[in-house]
Amino acid sequence: MLDEIDRALIHALQLAGRAPYSRIGAVLGVSTQTVARRYQRLRAEAGLRVIGLPDPHRAGRSQWLVRLTATPRAAQDLASALSRRSDTSWIKLASGGTEIVAIVHTTPADGNTLLLHDIPRTAGITSVSAHYLLHLYVGGPTAWGARATTLTQDQERALSHPFPGSTAEVLPTDRKLLTALGADGRATIADLANQTGWAPATVTRRLADLEASGAIFFDVDVDPNAFGATTAAMLWLSVPPAHADAVARALAKHDELAFVAATTGRTNLVAHALCPSPDALHTYLTERVGAIEPITALETVPVLRTVKSAAPASAT
Repeated sequence: MLDEIDRALIHALQLAGRAPYSRIGAVLGVSTQTVARRYQRLRAEAGLRVIGLPDPHRAGRSQWLVRLTATPRAAQDLASALSRRSDTSWIKLASGGTEIVAIVHTTPADGNTLLLHDIPRTAGITSVSAHYLLHLYVGGPTAWGARATTLTQDQERALSHPFPGSTAEVLPTDRKLLTALGADGRATIADLANQTGWAPATVTRRLADLEASGAIFFDVDVDPNAFGATTAAMLWLSVPPAHADAVARALAKHDELAFVAATTGRTNLVAHALCPSPDALHTYLTERVGAIEPITALETVPVLRTVKSAAPASAT
């Protein structure tokens, strides 16, 4: 479990993923060495990672939430194979290990290869459904609320960096930079320069331009078990279109939900719930979700484990 300093550090990284340890320490009121030690410990014990990602819409990419049902023998091998692809993220084994839920990133240039060709040819799959992500309410640049509640407003302001205006977009020449940031969003300028072949000043300027324009953002991966969230489930909801936005915005305020999105398909909203126990999940579903009247149907799919979390899509 995390203590107050750990939680504050994670919150700080969500706001300023590349902030120096010294700056974070000054805001948290602890030493630079304490921040560095906590960061390294959380990396080792809680899977903490800062990842630089392109805004998918700004980068001309589409995101699909794919549900695959497979035979028990095939499911784990399939999930592992999908995790090795650069165009997948957030791969989860669910429904007793016979269902895989994954986000697939596509571009017009790749012809939706995984969706249209690779998946149907994979042995062991018994059903496939693909849901186009229309709008994210929680997820991506919008952090899971439960891990962004520790800092005061003054501390948040101290970590916020007012960038000058920028209209920069992700370009094909940013491919190596995005790959490097996807592996480690806190990589040093020297490391990024080495991996891109650019001068350090060029890397610094390009990073500032892309972040200022919102073309890239920095996400934080950390094991939700460290927050005491040991029970996870995907929620597939049906809501009349006229109420979908209002319901999604209401759900986005729930700290139990780490992901909320509008999708195409038989259900039009999807969420990822994280709770301390099965009983807590039951209480959340019956008392909070159940109180939202426009929801006409709800499918709850238990998540056994996350095979792959946030990862970069294939660079443009």
